[in-house]
Amino acid sequence: MTNVNVFLKLFLEYLQMERNYSKYTIEHYQHDISDFFTFMAEQAINEVDKVQYHDARLYLTRLYDKNLARKTVAKKISALRSFYKFLLREQYVESNPFTLLTTPKIEKRLPQFFYENEITLLFNSCETETALGQRNKALLELLYGTGIRVSECCRIRLKDLDFYLSTVLVHGKGNKERYVPFGTQASRALDLYINDGRKKLLAGNQSVEALFVNNRGGALTTRGTRKVLNRMIEKSALDSSIHPHKLRHSFATHLLNNGADLRSVQELLGHAFLSSTQVYTHVTNEHLKKSYMAHHPRA
Repeated sequence: MTNVNVFLKLFLEYLQMERNYSKYTIEHYQHDISDFFTFMAEQAINEVDKVQYHDARLYLTRLYDKNLARKTVAKKISALRSFYKFLLREQYVESNPFTLLTTPKIEKRLPQFFYENEITLLFNSCETETALGQRNKALLELLYGTGIRVSECCRIRLKDLDFYLSTVLVHGKGNKERYVPFGTQASRALDLYINDGRKKLLAGNQSVEALFVNNRGGALTTRGTRKVLNRMIEKSALDSSIHPHKLRHSFATHLLNNGADLRSVQELLGHAFLSSTQVYTHVTNEHLKKSYMAHHPRA
């Protein structure tokens, strides 16, 4: 497997150095590519340039036999297609055996979001008499007010906030940074939390840089954030479920519903491609269609 290991190492370095992919994404590429060549070794093929189209087809059949989700299969094949595209570009192979391979169509689901009245109910359930209550309100205001990912939110340091400009420096995917504005409601909630609740939670330990901390004074994790949001839903009058991305989806959907242009929303969300943002136009169009069908007298 020497041949495979050498080229896999080069590819992973390319993803890290040139594409600036996150450690998490690179690990997935490594796992998916290694799985394929473990399968190829069973077929007595140990060289990257010996893999043919029919081998790729055989592997696809093996994935189907495992009853994997269509999205999982598509991601594995996509990783291998990218790997061979890199090898072809560097002239290590003469063809890409995955180019013509048909991957399963993935069912496109529209993002779930809260309606504006549901967001109001969620905010009304927040109490700010306790340190944790202040933190939770500030957390909710920032997530909904900026549309940032929960992983990005948990990486925010106190020094990343600029109250004068009402912006926060966000460290996104692939170590990409962007400044995101936040509104007056988020500003008030953050100011109260930072000057009161956060100090109480830290209990004198000022060495913690993270903006959001847990009840023990340590940095709040993504898992901890999910628990916080679930408890907030339970306290509210809402009977719907919540996941962190639902607030991000709500942010984007409400902006477009109120007239924001697609390019601005793309930049705020930190999407590399406009196509990633365009899914929200389908959400808003579907919402408009439902409103029309429900209220127009001749619908």
